[in-house]
Order: sequence, then C-alpha cells, then structure tokens
Amino acid sequence: MRHGETDWNRENRFQGHANTSLNEAGRRQAHALAQELVRERFGAVYSSPLERALETARIIAAQLGLDVEPSAGLMEVDVGSWSGLTRGEVEVRFPEGYARWIEFGHGWDDGESYDELGERVVSDLLRIGMRHADELVLAVTHGGPIRSALAAASSIPYGDARRSIAVLQNCATARIAIRDGMLEGVD
Repeated sequence: MRHGETDWNRENRFQGHANTSLNEAGRRQAHALAQELVRERFGAVYSSPLERALETARIIAAQLGLDVEPSAGLMEVDVGSWSGLTRGEVEVRFPEGYARWIEFGHGWDDGESYDELGERVVSDLLRIGMRHADELVLAVTHGGPIRSALAAASSIPYGDARRSIAVLQNCATARIAIRDGMLEGVD
C-alpha cells in the first residue's frame, strides 16, 4: 500500500528519499484504512523506513496487533537534486530533464534510475515473500515502488511503469502474489 498524504504530496513536490511526515489528512487516511484492513489476517507488516511510510505502517500495525519491520528496499526512488522541488521549480532549474520526465523518460541526472528502483523493490518483495511463504503480508511503501512491483507483475519494463500504470492515491492498496519466484497481480 502507499503511505498516507504529506504536505509535499499536497504541494506536488518530489519527495524521493526526503524524510517527510504525514499531515493530518494522511493520518486520517491511515486510520481509515486500518479499520478496513483489520478484517484481514496479516502475518507481518513491513515498511519503507522513510517517516511517511513508517508512520502509516505503525498506525495500521497497531490496529492489527503487529510490529512493523522497516526495510530499505521499499524506499521511494531517489530523485537526487529534484527532492523537495515542485514540478514548476524542476521545470525552471532542470528544463531538459523535466522535458524527458514529462515524456515518461528518466528526468534527473543524479539519484536512482527507474530500473535500479525496480530491481531493488522486486528483490526486496521476493525476499519478504520467502520469509512469509504462506502468509498475507502488508508492505507500506511509496508510489514508485508500487508501480515497479505492478510492472514486474505485468511483465512491463520498469522504465515504462510511469507510462503504463496510473498513480495510486495515498493509502491506496494493490494486491500482488509471489508464485514460482515471480510477482503476479491478484484480482
């Protein structure tokens, strides 16, 4: 699932590895989702160690009676020097990179590529899946990692995930299974 809303989400800022916190709306979203998920029987809760995801995970895990295990593999893509900037600010400071990004290419010249993100996230999800082979697991993460996981489950190249997979809203969920060492979408 994606973390709850932050002020930077609302301001349309690139967060990447920035350690932003949930805002009040994000906390309400997390509590509401926790009420929905309490009917499920989770064996574990994992989270990106970034504060916005970790806080979301802790709110939900408290309702589920579980602890949260942070996992660096679930972190958002590192957007390098774009971190903290709005789209407008990026367009002015990095016009060529922004133009590439708008056309669904890789924009920033530093940080992490979408391929690197995808390899990191899928590897971590497979590791988590091996630890919990017969359990339902909640992984609280970010938009980029979820798109990477959905891309892998659909055999879409990681670099095409932004073009092919819609942005998930804050606190939205996606179900993915691991079968025969591969990610697979669940209806």
